[in-house]
Amino acid sequence: MKSKALKCFILASTLAFFNCGDATDSLTDAANSIQAGVDNSQGGEGSGVPGDVTSSASVNPESSTGAMPGSSGSTQPLSNNSGEVIASSAVDGGVTPTSSANALPASSNAVVPASSTNTVPGSSAQVTPASSETATPQSSSSEEVKPAGIFLAEGKEEEKDQMQIVYTEDIEPCIWDNDKKRNLCKILAYPKQLSETQKHAVVVWGPGGGSDPKEYRSIISRLASHGFVVVAIPESPGNANEGIEALNWLDKKNKDQNDPLYNKLDMNTVGASGHSMGGLESEQMVIKDKRVLTAFLNNSGDWNGAGANKVATDRSIAILYGEGGMERGNAENDYNNAGVKAPACLIQMTGGRGNECYEVSPGRKECGYGHGSGSWDGMAATVAWMRWHLGGEDFRKADFVGSTGKYIDGNIIGKQGKWKGQCKNF
Repeated sequence: MKSKALKCFILASTLAFFNCGDATDSLTDAANSIQAGVDNSQGGEGSGVPGDVTSSASVNPESSTGAMPGSSGSTQPLSNNSGEVIASSAVDGGVTPTSSANALPASSNAVVPASSTNTVPGSSAQVTPASSETATPQSSSSEEVKPAGIFLAEGKEEEKDQMQIVYTEDIEPCIWDNDKKRNLCKILAYPKQLSETQKHAVVVWGPGGGSDPKEYRSIISRLASHGFVVVAIPESPGNANEGIEALNWLDKKNKDQNDPLYNKLDMNTVGASGHSMGGLESEQMVIKDKRVLTAFLNNSGDWNGAGANKVATDRSIAILYGEGGMERGNAENDYNNAGVKAPACLIQMTGGRGNECYEVSPGRKECGYGHGSGSWDGMAATVAWMRWHLGGEDFRKADFVGSTGKYIDGNIIGKQGKWKGQCKNF
C-alpha cells in the first residue's frame, strides 16, 4: 500500500513540475487520490495511519504528561543512610524503555508526544511511550548499591580472627604499677585495611582489677579482626571515668586529618566490655555516656545487684559468668533485679574443668568455669554480641533470645561444656 501511495505522490510531483500553473490543483488531486487509496486499503473511514512525528512544533514540551528523556522526573537517585548518593543506572540513559523495540530516538528531532492524543510514529522501531506512566525505570534490584552503616568483616565466625589488624601497645599516658613493676598503658587495635565506604564502630575494653591490659591481647585482637576499632584502658576504676577519657581521645583522632583513623569512626556507635572490674567499668559507661549503646560484662556484675537496673531502655546489656566463678552471685543479682527494664541477657558457661567452685547453697558447690572464663574461653560471645548490637546483624538475636540458640543451650565451640543463657525485655 505504501508503495502505491509513493508512486502516486511522485506522479503528482511530476505533473506539478511540468505545469507550474496547475501545481496546486494537481497536488490536491493527487493527495485526494492517495487518501482514497489508503482508506480503501485499510477498511474505510476512521482507520487512517498517523504520520511520523518529526517536528517539535507538533508537541508541547511543557506538558506534564510527556515523558522527556533526561528529565528529572524520569528517575530519582537514591540516598543511603550515610548520606552518599546511590547512583541509579537508569540516570545515564534517562528513562529506560521496556524493550529494544521502543527505545527513545537519540536525535533531538524525534520528539516525545506530550499526550496520548498526539500522533505516534508508524514504525515499530520508533515507538515512544505516550505518557510518563508507560516509561519504566530500571528496577533498583539491578543497581549497584554502595554499602552503608557499620563495617564488619565478611567472615562471620566469632570463634576465629577474620582480618589482619594493627595492634599498638604503650600508648601514652601510661600508669606505672608499683606492685608488678610495669606500665599499664592504653592499647589500640583496628583492621589493617580500614573501610573507604563505611564507618567503624568502637569498643572500649576494660581490664580486671590489678591486671595489665596486655593480658587481654587475644580478645582485643579478635574484636579488631571483626572490624571494630578497640581501645583498652589502663585500668578500670568501675566508674566510667577511664572509659569516657578513652572515647574522648579516640574522638580527637577521628577529627585529626593527619591520623590514620581520620573520619573512619562512628563515635555514636560504641560498645563497652571488660573483665571483672572492667565489666563494672563498661556497665557504668552504658549508663553514663550516650555514645555507648551496649555493654558486655565478662565475669562481673554489680556488687549490690543495682547496676543493670540503671541502664536505659534504648540501650542493652549482657552479663557472662562462670559456673564456679566468684562473680556468680553479683552477676545473677544484677540481672535478676526487678527494676531492670533494658534488654538484658544473663549467660553462664557450664561444664568446664576449672578448679574454682561456687557455693550455690549450703553444702552444695558447682565447680568448673571460673572467674577468668569469659575473656578467654568465652570471648566468642562478646564478639557475637557486638556484631549484633553495633554491626546490625539482627539474625544473631536468635542466638541469644528465645528457648533455644547458640548462646542459650549450644556447645562452647572448641572448648569444654555448654552455654546456658536467658534474656528479657527484648
